Parts: sequence; C-alpha cells; structure tokens
Amino acid sequence: PLTCGSCSDWQSMGTPHAPARTVLFQRERTGLTYRVPALLAVPPGPILLAFVEQRLSPSDSHAHRLALRRGTLVGGSVQWGALCVLGTAALEDHRSMNPCPVLDAGTGTIFLFFIAVLGHTPEALQIATGRNAARLCCVRSHDTGLTWGSAWDLTEEAIGGAIQDWATFAVGPGHGVQLPSGRLLVPAYTYHVDRRECFGKICRTSPHSFAFYSDDHGGTWHCGGLVPNLRSGECQLALVDGGQAGSFLYCNARSPLGSRVQALSTDEGTSFLPGELVPPLVETARGCQGSIVGFPAPPPSRPQREGRVVGPRRPPDPVHLSPEFQDPPEEGFGDTCGGHKPGRPFGHPQPQGDGSGQPSPELGVSGSGDMGSCTLVLPMAPDTLSQSTTWLLYSHPSGHRARLHMGVRLSRSPLDPHSWTEPWVIYQGPSGYSDLASIGPAPVGGLAFACLYESGARTSYEEVSFCMFSLRQVLDNVPTGLLSPHFGDKTHCQPF
Repeated sequence: PLTCGSCSDWQSMGTPHAPARTVLFQRERTGLTYRVPALLAVPPGPILLAFVEQRLSPSDSHAHRLALRRGTLVGGSVQWGALCVLGTAALEDHRSMNPCPVLDAGTGTIFLFFIAVLGHTPEALQIATGRNAARLCCVRSHDTGLTWGSAWDLTEEAIGGAIQDWATFAVGPGHGVQLPSGRLLVPAYTYHVDRRECFGKICRTSPHSFAFYSDDHGGTWHCGGLVPNLRSGECQLALVDGGQAGSFLYCNARSPLGSRVQALSTDEGTSFLPGELVPPLVETARGCQGSIVGFPAPPPSRPQREGRVVGPRRPPDPVHLSPEFQDPPEEGFGDTCGGHKPGRPFGHPQPQGDGSGQPSPELGVSGSGDMGSCTLVLPMAPDTLSQSTTWLLYSHPSGHRARLHMGVRLSRSPLDPHSWTEPWVIYQGPSGYSDLASIGPAPVGGLAFACLYESGARTSYEEVSFCMFSLRQVLDNVPTGLLSPHFGDKTHCQPF
C-alpha cells in the first residue's frame, strides 16, 4: 500500500502553503489517462474510495472503464491500496463515465452510479441530433468497496418516457448525498430538447440540473424535476440548514453564463425553485465541474475568530434571480419525470408585467434555458440569513481563462449567493475536475476534509491528486480582500 503523508499532512495554523498532496492516478506512456474524480468517505475510520474514469486518451469519447483506489485513514495519514478497474461497472459496447457514489448509512450499501454511453458517441453529437446514447447505471458494494455487484440499468425505471425529450444526460460527476429522512440523492443534468424540428434538424436544446432519488434504501429510483430557468449542467448537492429560514436542498451547478448557478429545493429534490447566478463563483472560459460539501457550522468560539470578516459582506436581501437576462421564457413544460411542481413555502417569483397589466408567462424551461427578472423573496429579516447552521466548502479552478490553480472557497451563509470567500489555492498549476469529502475530526482539532482533483504540470489531465486539510486551515488561508488574486493564466493550458 501507498502511504499518503503523515502528521505533516495537517499544516499548522497561519501557513499560507498548500496542503501536501499525493498523486493517486497518473497518465501512462501508452496514453491511458485518468480523469473525472469522485471521492467517498465511508465511516468509521473512514475508508476513502477514490474513483476515476480510465480513458484510452484524454478525450471524452475515449473513456473506457471506471477505476478505484481504496484508502484507509489512520491518524493523520492514508494508506492506499492498488488501482482496481471495476469490470462489472459496464454495459457491453458502452463506455463507462461520470462516477457518482452515494452511501446509504442505514444499510452500509454503496451505490456507484455512472452513465454507459454507446460506443464512442460524443456528447456534442447527441446534442446536435437529439439522439441520446447514454444509459443510467449503477453497481453496488456491501463491503466498503472491496467487491462490486453486476451493473444495474435503471434507465427505464428512473427516466421512462421522458428520455424522448432528452438529447443526452449524465450524473454528477462526484458524490451524491443522503438526507436525514433517508432519501438518497444522485445529482444529474440533461440537455432537454426545447424545439425538435428546424429544417430537419434539432432546433434548440438547453441543459438543466436535477436529481435522481430513492426513498427505499436504493430499491427503486425516480427522477426529480429540472431546475426550471437558467442553463445549468454538472452539479452537486448539499443539505443546508438555514436556521430560521428552514432547511433546503442546495444545488450548485456548472453553467455557460459566466458564473455558477445555485438552486434550492424545499421538497428534498423532488423539484427545484428557479435558479440564480452566483457572481463570486466565476466560471472558467468554457466552464468546469466543481464540488461542494456541507458541514455543521462550528461554535462561535472555535475555530472562527471574533471580528474576522471572511470574504466580501453584503446584505442578502433580496436575493435576485439573474437580472442580467431579461428575455422572457418561451413555452414552458411541466415536470419531465413525474415530480411535483415546485412548492413555494418561503419564496415566489414576482410577476413581471409589460405595462398592460398582464403577467409574464409562467416560469418554465425556456428555449434558451435562461429566464430573468425574478426575485426570490425570503419571509424573514435579512440578518437571519447569516445565521445558517450549515457552512459550505466549494472546490473549482481559480483561473478565469483556463483551468488553473485549484481553489477552495467557504460560505458561511449558503442562501446568500454573495457570501463566498475568495479562494485558498491548494494547488498552483493546471487543474480541473474535483470532489470534496468531509472525513471527520482533524488531529489538530475541528473538522477535516479531503479533495481529489485533476492536476498536472502542463495540462490538467496528467494526474489525479489527493490532499487533506482542516477547517482551521481553510479559515486561516481564505483571502479576506475583495479582489481576486491574480495568478497569470497561461494560454498553453486550454480547457477542452
């Protein structure tokens, strides 16, 4: 086994340096490449499961199988086992992509979701033709990832006839979550066909995030409603306790709109309220997957320090939904998979008139996938939004023009899209997809986290690295200024 660091993995307070990292997967001379990481912590211990796609080349269309390395956390170090290719996580004549694990804590079963895509069919071709080539699949393990069962094709059960209106879809990538109710949630997105015929070609599609869910310990799976307005894609989920504002399922998604999109659900992911842009979470030029993880806020006395301002502060009332995009929605559509219509117990879109006294069209999925001029009204004093008992961590490249410099940001008030700090850069250099996990108490006190992320010297797909850090380190290292640090994006590292 490979030992990942020692007590030195946990840096002392006040050091601005990145945490020690271990390369778990490295591109081979044959061209075999490892991409799209997913990380799952399985208590007690915990056992760490690091999943990746094994590709014949860096290209999406050359994805092949899923691979795993299993680590055991002892003290401040992780001992990693050998690489294992998951041969059962596959369908014949399909390539396996987008690992997305979720643990049922009640039964100890691990569900590894993925998509199986026919042959080498690229996503772009599916979107252009409106012909989906992906299947929803999962494999299960009952022994913390030592062995895995055969592939389970859930496409018909979980999606059904709605797939006729999907050009393609995918899960995650990254981890799923389990709610206190026992519901299991797998983040996902689809390219919905908004208008099919345009001189014999697909006229318009738009991406929308959603979730698959199970209420019977993974016995059956269902499809929730789509984030109804803004274009949103690869996503992750977290349960957020907003204090007096109540509890919400929080979705953070990749978007081509210049910054991330967040959306809330009041019914555990059965449906989502309209999404909104998150201006502090700027996307790279062509966007990139990012990860979020929620955790209980620490007591005020530790590890945060009184009087310290982390990141820009601004009143969160009201929360605006993408005022930059004023195009009215075209003809919307109902729930695509039998989900309930979004409930509005704490907020509602304000009708926008055109001067004639008539309201604008009802919220739905527009042809472009973007709909603005809405305000989410929260029925409580603005101060209550800052009293969230859940904090969020977020990982994503910090470069604005290319996938560079893996950064970690903190939000103490997740319902406020402006509450995010500037990034603490945990790896300087080309970096891409990532996945965060909470791994319990740190040796230095407080909570500990792990991050599995794409990295390299010249490109972001040369290796997949692992690191650990504590909440105390995050609080000591996130910049408090209003300006983003400039890292000098290099154009030789282009996203793809």
